[in-house]
Amino acid sequence: MTTMTEPTTHTLDVPGATVTYDVRPGGAPGEPALMMIGSPMGAGGFGTLASHFADRTVITYDPRGVERSAKTDPATESTPDQHADDLHRIIAALDAGPVDLFASSGGAVNALALVAAHPEDVRTLVAHEPPLASILPDRDAAMAFTQAIADTYRQRGFGPAMAQFILAVSHRGPMTPEFAAEPAPDPAMFGLPTEDDGTRTDPLLFQNIVTCTHYAPDVQALRSASTRIVLAAGVESEGQMASRGGHALAELLGTTPVAFPSDHGGFLGGEYGQAGDPDAFAAKLREVLIDA
Repeated sequence: MTTMTEPTTHTLDVPGATVTYDVRPGGAPGEPALMMIGSPMGAGGFGTLASHFADRTVITYDPRGVERSAKTDPATESTPDQHADDLHRIIAALDAGPVDLFASSGGAVNALALVAAHPEDVRTLVAHEPPLASILPDRDAAMAFTQAIADTYRQRGFGPAMAQFILAVSHRGPMTPEFAAEPAPDPAMFGLPTEDDGTRTDPLLFQNIVTCTHYAPDVQALRSASTRIVLAAGVESEGQMASRGGHALAELLGTTPVAFPSDHGGFLGGEYGQAGDPDAFAAKLREVLIDA
């Protein structure tokens, strides 16, 4: 049995931020490192999944504006292209490319931007449930809903906006203009704060939600990239926007999404109070990577 090496932590100054990343050494010489990313989820979300890959060097990080990665101005939005540039710089600083890359949620959107710009950085990308409202058949309503969440945050603060976000991510099937226009539910229904603390820098509800979901991937660049791109979707999140984003992009790329165990957070093993099916999820990820 291979024991996971304790991570070493590093920082890297990038335009507008200082990003923090962790490296868990392992694996045979010459074997690609395995990078695991989310957004706005940071490195703390990948502890359980990383433990299943003690035979690989594993790289995790906190995206700009998240946890240990401070932005020069947190009252600004972050874009997938900025995140992609940060990832490119980390890979270059480690001289680690091409890496295998598991990317989930907003991290998958950022990884697609990375591959479009720097395909040489990534051997295999497993893009798990990118919430690409921009390419859905119901794109206008889906994009309006995510914009409405950002607007609610600016106008009323964290609680109401987070309640609206929960409503959006749990919705199954196409969104309608009427659904997108519904007012935010009572945050108390979800155990969320009802008072506005005045903060307007939340990484999810302000910095990334619109730029991520409205991002239009460069399909032509992705099709021509040397990177093997695998779209992944949870079997339990069928019909939800992030899963639908993965299916829609796979169709544009002429591929078929790979079904992964559990749901949007299927790789979590208690991180952030959430648990999916990380053992089965890791086994599926390993299977997909071996098929490279």
